[in-house]
This record gives sequence, structure tokens and C-alpha cells, in this order.
Amino acid sequence: MAAVTSRYARAFTDAVFHLKLDSTKVVQELHAVLVLSQQNPELQRVWENPSIPAGQKRSLLDAIAGRLGLLKQVRNFLAVLIDHHRMDMLPEIVKQFEQELHERMGYAEAEIVSARELAEQQRRELELQISQLTGKRVLASYSIDPKLLGGAMVRVGSTIYDGSVRGQLQKMKEQLVNS
Repeated sequence: MAAVTSRYARAFTDAVFHLKLDSTKVVQELHAVLVLSQQNPELQRVWENPSIPAGQKRSLLDAIAGRLGLLKQVRNFLAVLIDHHRMDMLPEIVKQFEQELHERMGYAEAEIVSARELAEQQRRELELQISQLTGKRVLASYSIDPKLLGGAMVRVGSTIYDGSVRGQLQKMKEQLVNS
């Protein structure tokens, strides 16, 4: 399924760049449709039901697009997903689309987990270090996990940088066991 979601996300990203659309607005509109769909299970069932004709689903989409003021290109992209029976993949496609946008715009997404809330200065310093490591601008999301005991863990893509006390203790334990 990852290949399918990736294909749709890349194709729409290509269109957004080619047509020079406001990527922030496109992401906001996709999220608005996603939230609407998640908050209305009936809408989700209609879009995912193969026995309902695509024309009826597109009519429903047009009503939603008018109400939300969607860009024509966003509406058309969603219509393609409806026509190809891919609306059930919308959350994954939107996530993949955002990742593709960030990659092309030179951003690195970093998930930062710390043992306690970080001060603004600490966040800026950490983001600067990550930026230097990756050579990209950083879009960071933060969370707290007291089990880390201290320090932080940073995930950029599939790479994990473990600067937590728990991680250091685990490394020491492995070294002791192996020696």
C-alpha cells in the first residue's frame, strides 16, 4: 500500500509545484477534508462504498468543495481518489504528500522526545544542531517521555539520535554484558 500512497502523493506534489500552487493552502484544504471525513463516519462510508456510483460521490465532493472553498486542483485530486477507489487511503496519502512537499522544499522533519519540557532557547539550539547534521531546515515536533530520565531522542526520517540518559544506560549495559 505504501507504493500506492506514495505514487498519488508524488503525482499531486508534482502538480502543486508545476502549477505553482500555495502549498500551505493545499495542505490546509486537504486537512480540512480529512477532518470532515474523520468526524463524519457516514461520509467516510459513502466515499468508500463501491456500490455507490462515482458520479454521486463526486456530486457530494462538489458540495463539500463549495462549502469549504477548495481550490479546483484539490477538488480534482480528491475526485481522482474517488474514481480510483482510494478515499480509504486519504490519511496516508495526505501524510505522504506533506513529507514529499517538505523533502522538495528542503525541510527535514524531526520528532524530538525529551524527558521534560524544553525551553525555547533549548529548542532553537537543538533545531540548529539537527539542521547542521542534515543540511536542511528543520520542522520539529516535540513530545515528553519521563521514562527517558534526562536528555532527548531525535528521529529524522529513519535515523534516531539517542541522547537520553536511558539510552546511555542501555549502551553501558550492553557493553558490560558483551565484555
